[in-house]
Amino acid sequence: MGRYCETTVTVRRPWSAARQARHSSSNDILTQGGPISSETRINERIRVPEVRLVGPNGEQVGIVRIEDALRLAQEADLDLVEVAPQARPPVCKLMDYGKFKYESAQKARESRRNQQLTVIKEQKLRPKIDAHDYETKKGHVSRFLEQGHKVKVTIMFRGREQSRPELGFRLLQRLAEDVAELGFIESNPKQDGRNMIMVLAPHKSKAKAKAGKGQAER
Repeated sequence: MGRYCETTVTVRRPWSAARQARHSSSNDILTQGGPISSETRINERIRVPEVRLVGPNGEQVGIVRIEDALRLAQEADLDLVEVAPQARPPVCKLMDYGKFKYESAQKARESRRNQQLTVIKEQKLRPKIDAHDYETKKGHVSRFLEQGHKVKVTIMFRGREQSRPELGFRLLQRLAEDVAELGFIESNPKQDGRNMIMVLAPHKSKAKAKAGKGQAER
C-alpha cells in the first residue's frame, strides 16, 4: 500500500490596506511610556516562533505562537506590535498602531507647548538705577508677565554696594508693587553671592490667556 500524507493549510484573512502599508514600513517608532526601539517590528515583520501577547486593553493573553498572534490581530483588525523585543519571548501588543502614533505626536506637541509656558526671562538691574532706566526695565518685566512668562529679576552689586543689600531689597519690592496687576512674587528676594534675586510669576489668568492664544494661532 502506498503511504498517505495529509497536509493542513491555514488560510489567513488578508490585512486591511492601511495595515498592509504599515507593516511594510521598516523604521516605525513605538513608545510605551518612552521610546522602545528605533526599529520597532510590527505584524509579519515579527519573526520569532512565539510571543508573550498583551491584548488591546492591557490584558495578559499569555505565550502564544506567532501565527496565532497574527491571526488574532487580523481578526480584530489591529496591529501586532513588538513592545519589548529584549524579553524572552518578546512581548507584543494588539493595538491600532496608526492611532497610537497620532496620539503620541499630539502628546509630544502638548509637552513642547507646556515647556514654552514655563520659560523664565531675566532682567538685571543696578541698586542705584536712575529713574529712566528703571521705567525701561519695568516695561520689559511687564511685557514678559503679560506674555505669560516668569521673570527672574537680578540686582547686581558692585564694590561698596555689597555692604548695602537693603538698597536691592527695596528696589525689588518697589518693582513687585509696580507690576502687581500683572504678576506676583513667586520667590522672595534672596542674596546669591554678589547678586540679589527675586522671581516674579504671571497671574494664572495671564498664563491661561497666553496658552489659549497659542492654541488659537495653531
